[in-house]
Amino acid sequence: MPSQKSTNSTLAKGLFILLMSSCSSPEMPSPKENETPVEPTKAKSMPVIRKTLENGLTILLSPNPEEPRFYAEIVTRAGSKHDPATNTGLAHYLEHLLFKGTRNFGTTDFGKEKPLLDQVTLLYEKRSKESNQTRRNEIYDEINRISQEAAKLAIPNEMDRAYSDMGGKGINAHTWHEETVYKVDLPANRLEHWAKIESERFANPVFRLFHTELETVYEEKNRSIDNKDRLLNREVNKLLFKTHPYGQQVTLGTIEHLKNPSILAIEDFYAKHYVPENMAICISGDI
Repeated sequence: MPSQKSTNSTLAKGLFILLMSSCSSPEMPSPKENETPVEPTKAKSMPVIRKTLENGLTILLSPNPEEPRFYAEIVTRAGSKHDPATNTGLAHYLEHLLFKGTRNFGTTDFGKEKPLLDQVTLLYEKRSKESNQTRRNEIYDEINRISQEAAKLAIPNEMDRAYSDMGGKGINAHTWHEETVYKVDLPANRLEHWAKIESERFANPVFRLFHTELETVYEEKNRSIDNKDRLLNREVNKLLFKTHPYGQQVTLGTIEHLKNPSILAIEDFYAKHYVPENMAICISGDI
């Protein structure tokens, strides 16, 4: 196990400087001096160190030098329970979009791409307020045309490929009732690279390829409708939680809400929930 001094040095160089500052106000906070060891269970377990930054961000570290790798999760207390009742599925859709890159990742020219993305955002709002189906179809055709132009400037899956090229495994995320979690397993010598990528992901997200990603979410929704176990689970939850989002809101959202997506609503959700005091960083391994 590394000494406390070396652990703090790693944090200062990687996470505190690069990642935590991106989630906070322009003035970078310093970590609180105290750290709280989490009491281990009587069973064989690894030690856990808990830190809290001045901005409220929680850090959980579990050093384990047995293999030269580390596993990291960035957890946000923002799941389907937190979806607006009029816009279900939003937390899950945001999870997908946070893999689409930033101003610097996933684009060949953000300066040219941004005006097109802004047009798409406004057109989705316009379409959601339009009741005439013929006019809705016309707006959708316009969204499709502009989205195709924007897609020419996008670099799909650049973040995933960067992690894979570093030897990353298990690059994934999940959304559930209470949380959305972003996770990856990387070689130990890639900790600082991971911190840079994640700081960029959460500091400068760009919700590009919205149009095509919606189709992916639709497919996921259709599979869930045909899944007997999921159907049973939903019906049980409806009975158990008659007045609670656990039973009244599904993670993938309703078909009606998926047909009327709002990029502005997703941006508002991100601004409200993806804040330091609502997030935690968990790292275990050779750190």
